[in-house]
Amino acid sequence: MKYHLGTEGTFTSDTGKETKVYLAANPSHLEAVDPVLEGIVRAKQDRLDQGESFPVLPIVVHGDAAFAGQGVVAETLNLSQLRGYRTGGTIHIVVNNQVGFTTAPSSSRSSTYSTDVAKMIQAPVFHVNGDDPEAVVRIGQLAYEFRQRFHKDVVIDMVCYRRRGHNEGDDPSMTQPLMYNLIEAKRSVRKLYTESLIGRGDITEEEAEQLLRDYQERLERVFAETHAAQTSPIPIVTADSAAVSDIERPIAQQSDSGANAPVATAISADTLARIGKAHIEIPEGFTVHAKLKQLLEKREQMSREGGIDWGFGEIAAFGSLIMEGVPVRLAGQDSRRGTFVQRHAVFHDRANGQEWLPLGNLSDNQAKLWIYDSLLSEYAAMGFEYGYSVERPDALVLWEAQFGDFVNGAQTIIDEFISSAEQKWGQRSSLVLMLPHGYEGQGPDHSSARIERFLQLCAEENMIVANPTTAASHFHLLRRQAYSRPRKPLIIFTPKQLLRLKAAASSVEDFTSGTFRPVIGEHEQLDANGVERVLLVSGRLYYDLLSTRQKTGDKTTAIVRVEQLYPLPHAEIAAELAKYPNAEVVWAQDEPANQGPWPFIGLNLPDALDRRIRLVSRPASASTAAGSMKRHAAEQDVLLKQAFARK
Repeated sequence: MKYHLGTEGTFTSDTGKETKVYLAANPSHLEAVDPVLEGIVRAKQDRLDQGESFPVLPIVVHGDAAFAGQGVVAETLNLSQLRGYRTGGTIHIVVNNQVGFTTAPSSSRSSTYSTDVAKMIQAPVFHVNGDDPEAVVRIGQLAYEFRQRFHKDVVIDMVCYRRRGHNEGDDPSMTQPLMYNLIEAKRSVRKLYTESLIGRGDITEEEAEQLLRDYQERLERVFAETHAAQTSPIPIVTADSAAVSDIERPIAQQSDSGANAPVATAISADTLARIGKAHIEIPEGFTVHAKLKQLLEKREQMSREGGIDWGFGEIAAFGSLIMEGVPVRLAGQDSRRGTFVQRHAVFHDRANGQEWLPLGNLSDNQAKLWIYDSLLSEYAAMGFEYGYSVERPDALVLWEAQFGDFVNGAQTIIDEFISSAEQKWGQRSSLVLMLPHGYEGQGPDHSSARIERFLQLCAEENMIVANPTTAASHFHLLRRQAYSRPRKPLIIFTPKQLLRLKAAASSVEDFTSGTFRPVIGEHEQLDANGVERVLLVSGRLYYDLLSTRQKTGDKTTAIVRVEQLYPLPHAEIAAELAKYPNAEVVWAQDEPANQGPWPFIGLNLPDALDRRIRLVSRPASASTAAGSMKRHAAEQDVLLKQAFARK
């Protein structure tokens, strides 16, 4: 909708002072934009890099019912003083109409005031009468001064009323008859204030009438000019060549232009070795945890000799990017250490708790690296990182779930921003979601990041969905994302089992040559004409299939990995299948038939290839996974047998 578009401009006061103003694009989903705006503000402040002066002021306008009712409000308030999220205080303005659409306060909250949720962070709340413009101005000034002095959130509860209905055709007297009897009898704020000014002798009645006429004439003139511009056959020319509905996009979005598809994402052996060596350059006096000493030495060794595991492969991507001047920000649930004890981006002194970031001193002119453990939130935490990415096209910004299953707590951000903002508002983001996913017998809440839901949202090349199977593939994917233009969100289904699986480790050469491959073909030299079946697979199941084939000695089944699920790499898949002219094609997946990649693959790939594709998977299920390890193992055994069985 046009009135949800974001833009940026300059406000000039009557005295000539200029203030830069940013309006964030926002959906009708109430309060969803709150954490997004905070992320945008933090990104601006990090770019300005003025420390704790916090030169950018976030202002959020709320409704009374939404402020009390929407849980993301509390989540966003909880961000306000956290190291990874603080913006120096937000001014919250609650336009308190004392009704939510048709719902009275007695039905919409249990608290006395709609603003009581702000007490959780001890934010001051100023209740002010909306019928008293001068009091509202005084409170606005006081709120600003409080924010500037204490760098904390402050809330203005402007108690007022809505004279008309929720929209042009609504009649609120249907549900609030007594309230609207009072409202209809009330004089408007303008009339009340005019009478007050005349009564005090500040203006005369004639001056008041002239001011009203002048104001109405200005409104009519602007309306006529706007209508003429919109109906004129002559197009409106703006400074933004990609303006949406003739409204210029924010400056960061305008600067994010051009097209670039990185041909190579490899790094030099020296760079890889430098990143490894940084892990043994332990600061003097720093006491490394006894359980982590060997890991530091191992990372230095693997950077030279290979056997690079997932954790270090990812660290190598971050380290090489900041050495090239690309800022990196990662925030998520337990992300500094990693949920599965795999990342160890930050080390803590065993004796005094001081922190050491090995990637902090790779080179003299490196870009900044921020890695934060987030609050235990999905909705606000993901929204914040999305906003940050919108405003920082120069940075690689990532959000990580503890388990991918928990990402549905942020479904509103995924639906309203990540998947659709470019189509709705011309707003681009390159946010990376890292969602641990894998069927390993951990039950229905720790197995699935819901691949099917993301693929259902895919259209018009709105985002990239990937499921890499090696440390090097993950490395190249992250580096490609940092340099690709136009920017698109990237959804990575990261592994759990593969983090330490030797077969998923990569050599030094895998990092110093090549790039991300959307499709990885069969690695063994099979008799192409003798191959009877090609298994297409995405993710960790590949290694189970490979192990089963080795045990059975099967030489007639080829296994092809689909590392990128969207945009679906039709041509690359077709090229691999063309090697085996006598083979049937089977899609194999861990997930039940109604979940995982298959609903998308089954709908799109057969038509693209013009050939039949058969499915091997668990049966369709309401739950994502079995609740017991015994049942999981039995299902897995059946699945693997079906993948290779010949009728």
